[in-house]
Amino acid sequence: MIVSNIKTVMEDRKVSVREMAYATGLSTTTILKARRKGITSCRLWTLEIMAEHLQCKVKDLFDEIDEA
Repeated sequence: MIVSNIKTVMEDRKVSVREMAYATGLSTTTILKARRKGITSCRLWTLEIMAEHLQCKVKDLFDEIDEA
């Protein structure tokens, strides 16, 4: 299962949803959906924009965990 780390990365960098939306042009709804742990889909373009603003790599925004 793939889980989102976006919320944690944003908190570590003290970036609010509103600030991210303003800086990236993404909607707050898109950002809130991407922050959910159980995210099911997200466009790579969206992840690239978020990663650029958060000054990290796209792969830092997600983890893969085993479902046992």
